[in-house]
Amino acid sequence: MMKQLYSGHLTVVCFTVNLVEENCYLVYDADGHAALIDCGAYSTSEREEIAAYLSQHHLHLIGQWYTHGHFDHVWGSSFVHATYGQGVTLAAAETDNYLQAEQLASMFLHRLVNVPLAPIDRSLSEGDVLTLGTASFSVIATPGHTAGGICFFCESEGILFSGDSLFLGSIGRCDLPGGNELQLRTALRNKVLTLPASVRVFPGHGPTTTIGHEQRYNAYI
Repeated sequence: MMKQLYSGHLTVVCFTVNLVEENCYLVYDADGHAALIDCGAYSTSEREEIAAYLSQHHLHLIGQWYTHGHFDHVWGSSFVHATYGQGVTLAAAETDNYLQAEQLASMFLHRLVNVPLAPIDRSLSEGDVLTLGTASFSVIATPGHTAGGICFFCESEGILFSGDSLFLGSIGRCDLPGGNELQLRTALRNKVLTLPASVRVFPGHGPTTTIGHEQRYNAYI
């Protein structure tokens, strides 16, 4: 299922994919520069829908960026690499978790699961900046859901991709390998909820929210 969520100097489209209903985001500018964030597309039809959108809108994919390495977020990484030649960009601290995505999938789904992975092109740390045309995305480290979880924040557009760190009225689960609830709460409180209240938040699952809404109503932080 695809829906457009935001339109400014950048456009944000969300494809809700796979059996865990993960939010795969496509972000692009007016010149056709595009990036996929957390491409968890699993089925052929999901991948074809993403490819068709890129083709129909004459978009040039310049990267695939990941907030963390859980299987439901990276299922489409090999498809993106094979189709567009783009390797993976994610936090350096998340490398081991990414490489173990298949083991977590098999444990979570109680059956053997194949999770082919694209090579890692770039490893990120907090404060690094990713560019999409003239737009810049700063990397905010929010460990706790996973050891190397990050968010992508575009200040000029007032948009944040929070992965599984922050949801509408909730935070990411911290009971999986590498999880730490205190660490996640602290990172969100000190680095994310300090952003302007108007910032739109695009999480890894479920509906969008705003920083202001979470400042007022998120009981977890």
